[in-house]
Amino acid sequence: MNKNLRIIAVLLTALVGFSACSKTETNGTTQLQVRMTDAPGNYEEINLNVKEIVVKVDDTISKGYVLEADKQFNILDFRAGTATPDILVANEEIPSGKIKEVRLVLNETGNTIKVDGQLYDLKVPSGYSSGWKVKLSEQPTLTPGIAYSLVLDFDAAKSIVKTGNSKFILKPVVRGLAVATSGILTGTINPVAVQTKVYAINANNDTVGTISDVTTGGFSIGGLKTGSYKLSLDAQDTTYKDSTINSVAIVAGQTTALGTITLKKK
Repeated sequence: MNKNLRIIAVLLTALVGFSACSKTETNGTTQLQVRMTDAPGNYEEINLNVKEIVVKVDDTISKGYVLEADKQFNILDFRAGTATPDILVANEEIPSGKIKEVRLVLNETGNTIKVDGQLYDLKVPSGYSSGWKVKLSEQPTLTPGIAYSLVLDFDAAKSIVKTGNSKFILKPVVRGLAVATSGILTGTINPVAVQTKVYAINANNDTVGTISDVTTGGFSIGGLKTGSYKLSLDAQDTTYKDSTINSVAIVAGQTTALGTITLKKK
């Protein structure tokens, strides 16, 4: 989307933009991508039919939050260090907090393995309708407004059990690591009563914006990738000058707080 179209989209939603940001912070939600990659095994294909990913955050819901996947793919096609290092399996907004548990849930059918040119069914053992627990390298805390990528590393060599008579059982061994993929920009407009449209613009002219809160002057823009941004301030009171702040650094997983920004009279 070009800059003009993105700015138009921001303008159309400007009146509700800040309330949406406030809602995100109040509700404490985080955009979470789940991606899968493979630790190599001695097979030609391992085709997985992923139903969903279940993520348990804190102790709010005992069964966790379900991220629908409904994807079927050859996991051996996705390896770190190659042109296709991983595959996007799910991408949803979930409540923020500390990830306590992640489970990989497969469909009972549609899982296959190819050995010596022959395709075989991969049997999913009964009793695993709730999925397999992912071994997390740590229990990361998801921060509101910051996007994360949860990478599930499928160990092909340890996940397949051959039982004889060319029968194979699938018992996934999966490790998980959550990585922050975006940062947050915050600030406060002074005077508070001068509602101001705030745009963060990167080197490619991609523009994301919001509008300051008329009661507090505060603004927050989340989901910004690491990089340098220009901040454009469009005061809605015509007696004040528009202004620009250059070279605002955004780092994934961090909040860049600009503090109070004082507008100047014309």
